[in-house]
Amino acid sequence: MFERFTDDARRVVSAAQVEARRLNHPRIGTEHLLLGMLRDPESLAARVLTGLDHGGAEARLRDILNQPGGRGPDLDAELLSTIGIDLDAIREKVEEAFGPGALDREPVRDHRGHLRSGKHIPFGPRAKKTLELSLREAIALKHKAITDGHVLLGVLREGEGLAMQIIVEAGISPARVREALVEELGSPASGRR
Repeated sequence: MFERFTDDARRVVSAAQVEARRLNHPRIGTEHLLLGMLRDPESLAARVLTGLDHGGAEARLRDILNQPGGRGPDLDAELLSTIGIDLDAIREKVEEAFGPGALDREPVRDHRGHLRSGKHIPFGPRAKKTLELSLREAIALKHKAITDGHVLLGVLREGEGLAMQIIVEAGISPARVREALVEELGSPASGRR
C-alpha cells in the first residue's frame, strides 16, 4: 500500500511518527496523523480544515488527554506513583546524566531530515484502519496514488478516532470537509490525480 503514497502522504506518515514521539505517546493514532497533516499549512488537508491549525489541534488533544478518563501524563504519573515509581526522581537522574531538558529535546536528524535515534513507534489500530481506508478512498475515486487528502478522507471515514473528535469539536463539518476534498482531488480525467 505504501508504494502508492505520494510524497505529501509519506510526509504525513513521517510527521505522525515525529508527533507521537514528541508527545511521548506509545502508538501512532489518528490524532498524530491529523497533526502531521496540519504541520504544513499549505497542504490540502490544512486548507480544507478551515478554522483548525496545528497549534489548535495539539491544544485540543492535550485537553482531551488530560480529562478524567483520558490518558494524559498527569494520570500516568499518579498511577506510577501508586507502585512506587517517582517520575520527578527519574527526570532528575536523567538530567544529571544527560543535562537539563534532556527529555524535552527534539530528536536528532540526519542530513535528509530523518530521525537518527529512537525506536520506531507502531501504528495503533485506528491509525492502521485510517491508512487502509485512505487506499479505499483513492480506489473509489479512481486515483492511482494516495495523497494527504486521501489520508484525511480515511480519517473521516474511520470516524471514531481522536482526530475526528478534534475536528468535530473545532466546529468543522465532516460532510463539508469530505465534499471539499472530493472536489479538490477531482477525477483522474480532470487531470488532477
